[in-house]
Amino acid sequence: MTLSMYEASIPVFQRALTQLSAVLKKAAAHAEAKKFDPAVLVNARLAPDMLPLSRQIQIASDHARGAAARLAGLARPSVPDDEATLDDLQARIAATLEYIGQFTPAQIDGSEVREITLPLRTGEVKLQGQPYLLHFAFPNFWFHVTVAYAILRHNGVDIGKQDFLGPLPV
Repeated sequence: MTLSMYEASIPVFQRALTQLSAVLKKAAAHAEAKKFDPAVLVNARLAPDMLPLSRQIQIASDHARGAAARLAGLARPSVPDDEATLDDLQARIAATLEYIGQFTPAQIDGSEVREITLPLRTGEVKLQGQPYLLHFAFPNFWFHVTVAYAILRHNGVDIGKQDFLGPLPV
């Protein structure tokens, strides 16, 4: 049995973003229970030179949308980064899930060798679809999802490994 590019990408992004949404719900409940402004969490950082929670979620969602589009041979959609509340971040995740949920296996499968051009700060880089997904899109996506989780955990939100992983797919 082979693993298709669709199976290796879209469901993985969907699962992680669904768990990220669940973690944000716990963050909102934590702020309410402890009676503090949830904006504290939205703006929280792990270190002074790291991006805040809001940017971590924005960038994670950008990588999910960008990977789906690029693997399908489409331009990466641009969305404003103007989320200022946990509800705004939830809406961004929901919009990302809606966007990537529209892609079909027929659009993504076969993209292993599709040329992907990445505009990086250091210049354009060209990769084939599979190395792009495995060595660029996923590492960047997982970094920002993990940092978002760590920011919330560091700020006392009662979350654990199972919240990050979610239920096993059946």
